[in-house]
Amino acid sequence: MTVIAFDNTYARQLEGFHVPWKPATAPAPRLLYANEALAAELGLDPALLQGPQAAATWVGNQLPDGAEPIAQAYAGHQFGGFSPQLGDGRALLLGEVIDRQGRRRDIAFKGSGRTPFSRGGDGKAAVGPMLREVLIGEAMHALGIPTTRALAVVATGERVMRELPLPGAVLTRVAASHLRVGTFQFYAARGDLARLRQLADYTLHRHDPALAARPDAPLALLQAVAERQARLIAQWINVGFIHGVMNTDNMALSGETIDYGPCAFMEAYNPAAVFSSIDHGGRYAYANQPHIARWNLARFAETLLPLIAGSEEEAETQRAVEQAMAVIDGFPALYEAALLAGQRAKLGLVAGSGDDAEDRQLAADWLALLQAQAVDFTLGWRRLADAAEGRDDMLQALFTDTAPLQAWLQRWRQRADLPAAADGVVSEATTQRAAAMRRASPFVIPRNHRVEEALTAAMMENDLQPFERLLAALQQPFSETPELQPYGEPAPAAVTAGYQTFCGT
Repeated sequence: MTVIAFDNTYARQLEGFHVPWKPATAPAPRLLYANEALAAELGLDPALLQGPQAAATWVGNQLPDGAEPIAQAYAGHQFGGFSPQLGDGRALLLGEVIDRQGRRRDIAFKGSGRTPFSRGGDGKAAVGPMLREVLIGEAMHALGIPTTRALAVVATGERVMRELPLPGAVLTRVAASHLRVGTFQFYAARGDLARLRQLADYTLHRHDPALAARPDAPLALLQAVAERQARLIAQWINVGFIHGVMNTDNMALSGETIDYGPCAFMEAYNPAAVFSSIDHGGRYAYANQPHIARWNLARFAETLLPLIAGSEEEAETQRAVEQAMAVIDGFPALYEAALLAGQRAKLGLVAGSGDDAEDRQLAADWLALLQAQAVDFTLGWRRLADAAEGRDDMLQALFTDTAPLQAWLQRWRQRADLPAAADGVVSEATTQRAAAMRRASPFVIPRNHRVEEALTAAMMENDLQPFERLLAALQQPFSETPELQPYGEPAPAAVTAGYQTFCGT
């Protein structure tokens, strides 16, 4: 029997918040991916991801000793419409472990079959979407962006019916927790104040233990979640990431990116970019993401109002509304500060007193240049680091009209205090500045055409080599070597223009 040192507080302390359930049996499991580095981080025995036993374990045919599989209950606003009951329709939380750094981490299945929350779905997943979670999650991790990660992907040996029959798979996902805004909405919608208190207390002790004893703990929880989300969304924006489905059930209270369904990285800069096939109105477009985060936080605040108020007295309720609104109204400033910090790193600027407005305008004008000439977002930022060393040629090659660029570069160099190269020799300080800029602006991202090539080969040809090569490239996003060059090149504009992603259900 496979043994993992599970410590399952969610199952143990939150009875009634979930349904005990077993994964479906897979007829012919085959291990496609194993994240041994993550396993080591979790303190797991490497043998758990090796040999024929690994496939049986991570598909759910033979659960590890100590696992207590449960389907979690939650609700959610999906594209603005409220669903009072969603829940884990194709996922199961196996349990929690304490990793080598003392952090509590969830280990969960995705695609493991129907549950009481499946709402007519088959509860299964296909190989392609599960391998996509690996690629995007590991790319985000390498970029330093908080994210869930994949521990394993196992092919089930059966077909799942989508538009076409596709090979099935189960993903094992690791997360700081699977607590969502939608988890609170489930109990708020039912007026279950006792369970709301219980859930808030659990969430505080899990993610913000220093706040748990405060008399205003529910309000402090709202503030902590707002701060985490502000930092997270700013990081998304600064790498051109579009989540694609920012429903309230996909906003993790831990501040991690969760659920890589119809997501993509933008190529030619366009604030209105949408890649999700189901986002017809652009609700979750690239530039809308901070606004949606604030909207989702407002929904979270609504669930907490009775706890913030502490009583049903009208005066206390009004005070709670005002306190919660102060947090929600403060979110844009939190986001803008996090965004500017990231932009300054990418621009090679050092913050100084009174520079915020000037630096925001400099960044805005740079992005306007990228948008006006449909410049690749990732390469535009990357080539700016070359320009910091006086090498403008590769940056200029991205623009059809370089005159506006030259005018902006002059302003930027003056603000960044970049000295001209003397006799073609760049100072050590300038070289260090450019290197720091490159550490803030990746060369390799999950280019959409590369992702699709890898997933198609894996699903249709049973060939994992393109996936493995792409994954290896994504794990070193800030390197720029000849071997990585193909992974830094944008797709032809015609390919990008018609690109869509799908939720995988």
